[in-house]
Amino acid sequence: MARTSEDTKGLIPAPRSSPENEPPPARPPRRRAASRLAALLVAALLLAGGGLLWRGQQLAGSPAAQNRALSDTGATSRVVGEVSGALSQVFSYSPQDTETTRQAARRLLGGKAARQYATLFSQVEQRAAEQRLTLTTHVVRAGVTRLTDRDAHLLVFLDQVAERAGKPATTAAAQLSVTAEPHDGHWRIVDITSR
Repeated sequence: MARTSEDTKGLIPAPRSSPENEPPPARPPRRRAASRLAALLVAALLLAGGGLLWRGQQLAGSPAAQNRALSDTGATSRVVGEVSGALSQVFSYSPQDTETTRQAARRLLGGKAARQYATLFSQVEQRAAEQRLTLTTHVVRAGVTRLTDRDAHLLVFLDQVAERAGKPATTAAAQLSVTAEPHDGHWRIVDITSR
């Protein structure tokens, strides 16, 4: 059935498109891809940053990070110097003057090291007098393996020169593991183990 002009009178004509009624133009495909890529990049950077922060916190709490022997050269040198000097004093004596060595041990040793030393040194004093033995100890090399505010662990290499009256001097090498603790502003040796 054909429509006549009378049939179309009641119909509203379709609005003509005007710039105000048109939908906004679609973004070009390149811009959409670039914004997605930027969003992914930002997310990846945030994730990586969070991972690095978490790993940094783990490392800061590790024993290696707390070991000042790896980073504090001044404190490391000080403990090496004080422990080396103490070992030279407490392991050097002459038959005429063992009391000086005993007093140095009281001042420089503590804990287990002091108890062991007191037991052994009474035997050494007797032998030194009988054999007219002079012992001189030199620290050849010392290294700090661990250093914290509470203690220091060292590996020490010594040369000990023994002289008996009428006999040539003999030299012996020794290797010690030493633990020292701070006491009145200085390092005091609290454990000595022969290696």
